[in-house]
This record gives sequence, structure tokens and C-alpha cells, in this order.
Amino acid sequence: MPTTTTTPLTNQLISALPNDDRRRFLAACESVELTFADILAEPGAPIVHVYFPTNSFISLVTPQQDSPNLEVGMIGDEGMLGITLILGVNISPLHAVVQGGGPVLRIGVVAFRQQLDLSPTLQRILKRYLFILIEQLAQSVACSHFHVAEARLARWLLMTQDRAHAPHFHLTHKFLAFMLGVRRVGITKAATALQDKKLISYRRGEIMIVDRAGLEQASCACYNAAKLSHASGMQMAIYDASGIAERNP
Repeated sequence: MPTTTTTPLTNQLISALPNDDRRRFLAACESVELTFADILAEPGAPIVHVYFPTNSFISLVTPQQDSPNLEVGMIGDEGMLGITLILGVNISPLHAVVQGGGPVLRIGVVAFRQQLDLSPTLQRILKRYLFILIEQLAQSVACSHFHVAEARLARWLLMTQDRAHAPHFHLTHKFLAFMLGVRRVGITKAATALQDKKLISYRRGEIMIVDRAGLEQASCACYNAAKLSHASGMQMAIYDASGIAERNP
């Protein structure tokens, strides 16, 4: 379970807020530490807390009764968990599990709604993020259907590095298979292929990205598409935030 920490933290959505809104929002948050494999949300369950990762990341997984579970999204310091609240929906649509442990900013649902009421800028930024997340979910589903495991694994490792902010992280075959919705033998084959090409080093759950440029070439086009979508979406969110701040000094 999360434990309190005092590490200075940043999140791109919060950082995009005007100074007064950002200070007020941060004052309503608490800094906690997430642990690998912590479950933060279950499908159909009420949302209790909203999470803004800073140096941690969360996988969004859709459970399947007769098939392996499938990761459909990933949230790092570019996003948040609990976005359905801006639609007035207090129910989690997906399973959310901590993929990379570390610090996160957490705020209760009541306090979060109060912040939304106080900040039109926050509302606009989070609506932009919701659009980005919907695009990511759709892209992930298409990727899982059309692309081979090796390219999907390359894409997933790149996304993980972007959110871990480091080339080295711990991931077991079991967890990789769970995230990609394939059998463990499929993950072994894909990871071995990437390692034989000297793109990654993989040993006992420890992954090191050795050649990022090569890994990007091995990935499907979905990775770059997601990056472009996020970059353009965040630029628009920052532009919106600046415009609102100028109209409401």
C-alpha cells in the first residue's frame, strides 16, 4: 500500500497550470510512494483517489474472462488516473496496476472536484488529456490486433522508458505477458529476438535498453503516432491554459 514521502515532485498536467492554480492544487494533494504491482482501481468500482504520477507509472488493463488480460494504456508523469471524474463519472472503467513504483501526487475525489470548480484552466487541460488518452487506448487496441509481438514489445519498452526516465527497469516475463496479452513463450521469443539484435539486454527480469534508435526502428508505427498525439495535445493544453490565464489575471 502507498506510504507517505516528502520527495519534490512534478507532473506535466499540474505543471501546465498557472501559478496560483498550481499552488492551490498542490496544497490539496499528498505525496505518496507507489509499489510495483499495487492495484489502484478495479473495473466498476468507485474511484476513491485521483493519481498524478511524477516518477512512477501505471498500466491500464482490460480484463478478459476467456483470454489473457490486455494492457490498453499507460500513465506516467504526462497524465493522471481518474480522468472519468471530469465527465461526472465516479466509476473506474479499467483495472489500474502500478507498473513502475515511485512517487505520485494523490488527491481525494471530493477535493479534486473542488479544484475543478475553482479552476476552468484545470478543466480545459484535463479535457485535452482525456482526448489524448482516448487516442492512446484506440491505438493500443489496433496495435494488439495487427502487429506482431516483437514490434509490440519494442513499442511497449519505449513507452516504459519514457515514463521511467531511465534505460533500466525491472520487468518479469510473467508481467510482460500479462501486459501484452500473450503467452509467456511469446514474450520469451520476442525478447530474445530484440536481445539478439543487441537492442536490449534482458536477464532475470532486469531490462536494459542498449540501442534506443534501433528499438524505435524495431517498433511498429504506433509508438511515434502516440508521441505525436501527446505532443500536439499537450501543446494545445498549454496554449489553452495561457489563454485562460490572460483573460482571468
